[in-house]
Amino acid sequence: MPLEVGIVGLPNSGKTTLFTTLTGAAGQVSGKEHVGIAPIEDDRLARVAQVVGSAKVTPATIRVVDVPGTGAQLLGNLRQVDALLVVLDDWSGTRNPEEDLAMLELELLVADRDHVAKRLERVEKQAKSGDPSLKTEVAELERILAHIDGERPLRDYGGLPPELEPLTTKPLVEIRNGPGAIDLKLEAELAELPAEEADQFRDGPSALSDVVARLFEGLDLVTFFTAGDTETRAWTLRRGQNALEAAESIHTDIARGFIRCEVIRWDDLVTSGSHAEAARRGLMRLEGKTYAVDDGDVINVRFSPPR
Repeated sequence: MPLEVGIVGLPNSGKTTLFTTLTGAAGQVSGKEHVGIAPIEDDRLARVAQVVGSAKVTPATIRVVDVPGTGAQLLGNLRQVDALLVVLDDWSGTRNPEEDLAMLELELLVADRDHVAKRLERVEKQAKSGDPSLKTEVAELERILAHIDGERPLRDYGGLPPELEPLTTKPLVEIRNGPGAIDLKLEAELAELPAEEADQFRDGPSALSDVVARLFEGLDLVTFFTAGDTETRAWTLRRGQNALEAAESIHTDIARGFIRCEVIRWDDLVTSGSHAEAARRGLMRLEGKTYAVDDGDVINVRFSPPR
């Protein structure tokens, strides 16, 4: 599954412009939200693909979800995203970004309260059956609700039930929309130009590059590559995830039949000119399931196809 982020912001903050800039399109409507895919730029990908002579190059992607408002029901559509991009008006001169951020964090907290209260109401009814596990859950949900009523986000509450998927535990990445930060109006215009031409008008990285850098930092992500004649592709993992989890992100059958993986640093592969030469130079390693994938690893998983 690709990295998934949600966009939140007050009216006229520029969040829909950010969505369009990142995805390059108006997106597809899914229920009441807009959904689009944004490629993650990585200069290393093309260099690896050139060395191995790949017919196809596929970047890692971000699935972007934009909801049209900040009500509890709409924000509930973002419970399964990995992080939230918070767009703040820093261009109009009529808003205070710090106050707007506090307001949006309160909206997220209200949405979490609504979510927990509804679950508590449902479990209380089920607990009348006398099931002790349900009574235990009721007591836990009551403590969580009291925590929220103290205006404290759930990231400060330890041991949350995994089925809650609260909004106030997700990393928040601030996107200040304005000439002194990310000028989303300009970025939207540049998104319609060829990449080389657009770069001539920028005074730094593109909005997508900047957002991706912040997401990678906030989620502590790494990128690894698979490379062959058919395709060279980039993938993302949380730092510390292992080779078996990398294999599963490629395909569940590969993970089920995992034997071991060949690992080469991307720059070692580029310098060597081929997998074979990298192996001859002793730059290829064989690793097992528990190997912690590092940023820039080029991985070839050896596996036995399931029967």
